[in-house]
Amino acid sequence: MQWLHFALILALPLGADPLSYPKTRKVDQRDVYHGTTVSDPYRWLEDDRSAETAAWVAAQNEVTFSYLGRIPFRQALHKRLEGIADYEKRSAPIRRGGIHFFSRNTGLQNQSVWYVQKGAGPPEILIDPNTFSSDGASPLTTFSVSRDGRYLVFGKSTGGSDWQELRVMDLATRKLLPETLRWIKNSRPSWRGDGFYYSRYPEPAAGRELTAANEFQAVYYHRAGTPQSGDLLVYEDRKHPRRFHSVSTTEDERFALLRISERGRAATGSAIFWRDETKSEKEFRPLFPDITDTSYRIIDQAAGRFLVLTNYKAPNSRLVAVDPARRAESDWTTLIPEDSVPLQNVSATGGKLFAQYLKDVSALVRVYTSDGKHEGDVALPGPGTVSGFGGLSTDTDTFYTFTSFLSPGAIYRYDLRTRKSTLFWRPKIDFDFNRYVTEKVFFTSKDGTRVPMFLTHRKDLSKDGRNPALMYGYGGFSLSRLPDFSAERLALLEQGVVYASVCLRGGLEYGEQWHRAGMRDKKQNVFDDFIAAAGHLIREKYTSSGRLACQGGSNGGLLVGAVINQRPDLFRAAIPQVGVMDMLRFHKFTIGWNWVAEYGSADVAADFNHLHAYSPLHNIGEGAKYPSVFVTTSDHDDRVVPAHSFKYVAALQDKAAPGNPVLIRIETMSGHSASSLTKRMGITADIFSFLFHELGIQPRLPDRSGK
Repeated sequence: MQWLHFALILALPLGADPLSYPKTRKVDQRDVYHGTTVSDPYRWLEDDRSAETAAWVAAQNEVTFSYLGRIPFRQALHKRLEGIADYEKRSAPIRRGGIHFFSRNTGLQNQSVWYVQKGAGPPEILIDPNTFSSDGASPLTTFSVSRDGRYLVFGKSTGGSDWQELRVMDLATRKLLPETLRWIKNSRPSWRGDGFYYSRYPEPAAGRELTAANEFQAVYYHRAGTPQSGDLLVYEDRKHPRRFHSVSTTEDERFALLRISERGRAATGSAIFWRDETKSEKEFRPLFPDITDTSYRIIDQAAGRFLVLTNYKAPNSRLVAVDPARRAESDWTTLIPEDSVPLQNVSATGGKLFAQYLKDVSALVRVYTSDGKHEGDVALPGPGTVSGFGGLSTDTDTFYTFTSFLSPGAIYRYDLRTRKSTLFWRPKIDFDFNRYVTEKVFFTSKDGTRVPMFLTHRKDLSKDGRNPALMYGYGGFSLSRLPDFSAERLALLEQGVVYASVCLRGGLEYGEQWHRAGMRDKKQNVFDDFIAAAGHLIREKYTSSGRLACQGGSNGGLLVGAVINQRPDLFRAAIPQVGVMDMLRFHKFTIGWNWVAEYGSADVAADFNHLHAYSPLHNIGEGAKYPSVFVTTSDHDDRVVPAHSFKYVAALQDKAAPGNPVLIRIETMSGHSASSLTKRMGITADIFSFLFHELGIQPRLPDRSGK
């Protein structure tokens, strides 16, 4: 173990002297990409099961937690976060007949508990995921009730891994059936009769469960009460190992719909096939048989026609009705035409169509008849984000949840007959929201593009350039940065932090064109947007570079890593979480190959050039002065494997100019996101403690009496 150096400088006050990091061994690993030689000296850290890697992780955590342990307000901040988060949360109910199913968290439970309620009777506990493991780190991942209300299938994860196991419950007796279904990922069960369709992968080799590439997904049908070994293989494709396959059923269970999707460099769309279950058909017939850059999603069927949400010749999407017997484009009927604002989703409930749009990054919900006549809009409480509007064709009402930066998840009931919304349930939080405000501002990016950003802060903010500020961004994979609520974020606001949520290109805030303007060879636009956002905050005197921090997770971790390489002078602190940091090798692990459509692949010469130009791992400036960096990752992250963060931190600690800390916090028994509330509180408390210390915030926190 001579390659490790564990000496820590602890005698001096926090920040008085550079940290002494573990000395990370280098290897002479060189790869040639299209004539360019690239060194990879920390390749050995990709083996997350080796004793050497485990020792490195322990040594890094020792440095990090020793540093955090010297921040005097860390424990008090942790208590404050728990106090803010200690309020009841609920999900909108799922209804089958007169029975409601919903999740509820009393406040600080690690996992939300699922309840069943018959009519006006009292709610009864149905499933308590807190009992899945002794540490509460096994979340429930899937919850699906059969249409007749007889069975429930639910999934659970171990340690937050994307792998899930499925169990089946007889709802009449509340007893679990004997079978356990394994090796399931990227799959949602869909019921037909007393069984359901689901998708699974072959069992990975022992020891490679969290790193091996996920290939050859196949669809099976499982009948409740039978062993997985007897499941019926419905569809597989041995020629295309990296395609996704799923089968869903229409509400009446008449049609089974096979969806085949791909996210490769040449195609990113989906194909749809169908069969009539009432005719005992074995083969699927084509509806949209070709995989191109077009997406098709079946919403439901009506009178034998499929309702299809598609971006075919409509970048902002539209809803069409397609007769499977006459599937030519000339025979389609447009029910909801493309609009100037992106159509995100459509729900068919109670004979109505609920169309959810995004207008200037806030929700707009329009209600249509089944034949596409606009009846009106749902009156929402204000600018924010909505989810829900699901249900059955026989329902006379539906539920939705509304949130914003300063509004926790309130549940509303929409009456289809009166077309009115009424408050169904609202959480109670002991926090004075009236002291804060959210404003939407626009700034101009490097190429002249107008980009929106939400700023949440105290109403009495003085724009004098002295306020601490935290920027958060993502910018990719069609995922929009919408107005959302976080109780933990309130702990930032009450200390005077300006929270900036930047709506970068790469998301779907303004439709597919906005997404494409931030992917592949245009990825630099995303970084330029974020840099321009920081410039706007500084120029408008919301903050200054000495009091500005940036944060992002996953693709957002890549964003933070790339931006502080290009403009380290803009920020005082940076928090890249579970980031994609090695842009030359990301496609070699678990589901990473699925990101080639978004990023490109280093195996292709043209892609290599732009990937190598911004890859966070490969563009660290030798001797450059970086902001204080706090990286987080987890040992069970099998989406963005922790090797990305390991190699990045090792390189940054080696190359960056001494002075500002470069730390990594490696959580155990957790995945791409925190696997329990306890772990989430711990991670958040440490991030905020680091931020407050680096931004010069001396937090005023309640004492034990709450004052």
